[in-house]
Amino acid sequence: MNRFVARRLCVNVYGLRVQRRNLCSDEAAKVAATSDSGQKSNGEVKQSFTNNDHQYDVAIVGGGVVGMALACSLATTPLTKNLNVAIIDSNPALVKRDCIKKEDPPDPRVSTVTPATISFFKGDYLTLIAYMGALITKDIGAWQYIEQHRHAYFDRMQVMVWDYTGLGYTRYNARDVNKEVLGCVVENKVLHSSLLSCLQNSDFRKTIYPSKLISMTLQPSSSSTGVDNTSATALFTKRHLAKLELSDGNNLYAKLVVGADGGKSRVRELTGFKTTGWNYSQNAVICTVEHTKENHCAWQRFLPAGPIALLPMGDKFSNIVWTMNPENSKDCKSMNEDEFVQTLNHALDYGYGPHPKSSSWGATGMFSWLGRDVTISANESFEVPPKVVKLASERMVFPLSLKHANEYASKHVVLIGDAAHTVHPLAGQGVNLGFGDSLALSRIVAEGIAVGTDIGEVSLLKKYEAERKPANVMMMAVLDGFQKAYSVDLGPLNILRAAAFHGAQYIPFLKRNIISYASGEQRLPLP
Repeated sequence: MNRFVARRLCVNVYGLRVQRRNLCSDEAAKVAATSDSGQKSNGEVKQSFTNNDHQYDVAIVGGGVVGMALACSLATTPLTKNLNVAIIDSNPALVKRDCIKKEDPPDPRVSTVTPATISFFKGDYLTLIAYMGALITKDIGAWQYIEQHRHAYFDRMQVMVWDYTGLGYTRYNARDVNKEVLGCVVENKVLHSSLLSCLQNSDFRKTIYPSKLISMTLQPSSSSTGVDNTSATALFTKRHLAKLELSDGNNLYAKLVVGADGGKSRVRELTGFKTTGWNYSQNAVICTVEHTKENHCAWQRFLPAGPIALLPMGDKFSNIVWTMNPENSKDCKSMNEDEFVQTLNHALDYGYGPHPKSSSWGATGMFSWLGRDVTISANESFEVPPKVVKLASERMVFPLSLKHANEYASKHVVLIGDAAHTVHPLAGQGVNLGFGDSLALSRIVAEGIAVGTDIGEVSLLKKYEAERKPANVMMMAVLDGFQKAYSVDLGPLNILRAAAFHGAQYIPFLKRNIISYASGEQRLPLP
């Protein structure tokens, strides 16, 4: 039997194909509907059913980028591509798709995707999965669509972080680890549309419900006495599924319900998963700005009230993520454009402290014992970010918090992305943790199918939790530690922070490990 499964896997690997179609083509933009004959094509949208029950293998509640990444991963994995999947989300973008044009104004909501996430989207690597010795090629095929639209790799990569005291700074360069890029900034609408195009251009059985989840129950296991054999079979089946009631009147039954519905997850609430976390008493102000020339570098500065980041977006645009207290965020949102741009340049340049200078702590100073084993970026001098000349989008304000579900999985139900964990945005890791969840869950589901396990079985889903929970908790702890360390303005602590920056700047193995952890290519060590 094992040999048969292995042979089947190898055949499916070579048979897997993802069509390459343009993101704005009619076919990519089309959402199939029920035909006149009553037959339903792949990717149909259910809108007006009454008193109908529909059964699926997987119901994904939440059609954002993490939920769509899971659907794409299931669609392109040989053992899961034949699953019947429902996607539930009231976002109109899933039904009425607008063609994204490169000349459209940039959206202030962006994601910084790591090289590991890029590989997941492009399929340039083999995920080593021990299915009786077979290798499964993971290629969700979405990156080809992203590259047709505005995005920005961190070209000649150097991420610069400096402390507002002027005592320390660190530069990172992709060449420090023999890479071409450290990451890529992509507008969320491009990410989402690319994933949706990838899914619609596959032959994967999926149904999109533009609706909201109202309630969710696991069916009672009472007997089926007094009904005929057909009804008894149907009742038996339903009792082994989760039932979802939608706001449009539809009832869905699924072996596995995936909560990918964000930080205020309805799935998490209905399942009764408890959370641990706290509010940061900080808001993030985000917007898009324009320069006189294109920016190819990601910048971050730690200020007394919180970090400010300037992220390249391509076409002379950059994205701002500025953490501050709620009062200041209200002021920044209400300022006129000229005043805001002036305040922004002040914060990015000389505001709050002087520019750092190359220190005697470097390769010719206290770190001279390192000899020639220094990174390329250790010899590069401090640079000032490009000046902002105008505001290119609205200013949006979001409260910041940390939240973590105490459990990720129970029978028939599992959480991914922000439904399971929300983090501080200072390192841009949130969405990448969610993509890591999607990849891990699709692999675990495939493993269950390979050995004949019910994909809603709690013992299988707990494997996903055991894999992702420690990695997510460790990253959350690191980000929370950074947030707390830079929330205190105290002389001795400032000096210690400066020493830490210098260590990261001049100690090669430390810098290389930081880059590997941040890029997702290496996991943080677990206790």
